[in-house]
Amino acid sequence: MIQQFFFINYFLNPSTGSPEIDTWIWVAFAAFIAILLLVDLKLVMKNPHEINTKEAAWYSAGWISLGVAFTGVIYFWMGAPAAGEYITGYLIEKSLSMDNVFLWAVLFTYFKVPKQYHHKVLFWGIFGALVLRLIFILGGIALIESVHWIIYVFGAFLLFTAYKIFRSNISETDPENNKIFRWVNKVIPQTKGYRKDKFFVKENGKKLATPLLVVLIIIELTDIIFALDSIPAILGVTRDKFLVISSNAFAILGLRALYFLLADMKDRFIFLNEGLAIILAFVGVKFLVSEVYEIPIWISLSFIALALAASIFFSLRHQPKKDKH
Repeated sequence: MIQQFFFINYFLNPSTGSPEIDTWIWVAFAAFIAILLLVDLKLVMKNPHEINTKEAAWYSAGWISLGVAFTGVIYFWMGAPAAGEYITGYLIEKSLSMDNVFLWAVLFTYFKVPKQYHHKVLFWGIFGALVLRLIFILGGIALIESVHWIIYVFGAFLLFTAYKIFRSNISETDPENNKIFRWVNKVIPQTKGYRKDKFFVKENGKKLATPLLVVLIIIELTDIIFALDSIPAILGVTRDKFLVISSNAFAILGLRALYFLLADMKDRFIFLNEGLAIILAFVGVKFLVSEVYEIPIWISLSFIALALAASIFFSLRHQPKKDKH
């Protein structure tokens, strides 16, 4: 009876904002995400192998379909406004995560990680990212609720980040000159080479990390840096904890498949940075004007989708000029 009233209340009052989510819903959602991770771990990772493009395309289509389909769940549960906020947040996180994908490709290439071990590193990397994002999201929402003027700081930060991204080129990243890389190499004793898919081994009575663990740590630490951009961006769309967490979770879960599908194409998406910068700048402006004018969610969704689609379209359409000589 209580549960029936809970759902009826959402249908009758779709625009009044989301009430507190019952504990059992949080537990059920966490269990669902855990099941997805276990299925991935036990089925996909059961036999380490190099994932080909066809396999990656199927995995990617499955994860994206799942994330998009969850919009329907939100619609019938919370109403159309919440569904619009969820899919907009999902699209923001998915698009901003493209930089993660291409950075992973740079790291794996630099460290010469055998392709059959990429999936294991990314699995644990994404597991850690889910936990870290949860902490950042709850902290960010609490900060906005307690210090309201922080929205202007977030807005200015996103505009600054947009400018930096617009001028950067992920393909030119040099891990060896990265401070994180140097710090990890200095503080963690490690073996000279890989030991199959092991993160730790015991040699000469001493426990050592393998380079695979170093790659995992760098992926986790760089995700924290990326989260500093993406979490404020999605909080510019919605402050609802469930919508922010669920859109983040589904966007992150599909990143492994997207990596295997797009990693070798990173040089073709030459206008992706510009597209991501435009998206961040838009959300930054949305923060800054929120006290004066609340940009409708359909405008946000349309603008973000158009910016991402345009950057991909012009990237794929672009053909390098051939040398006439």
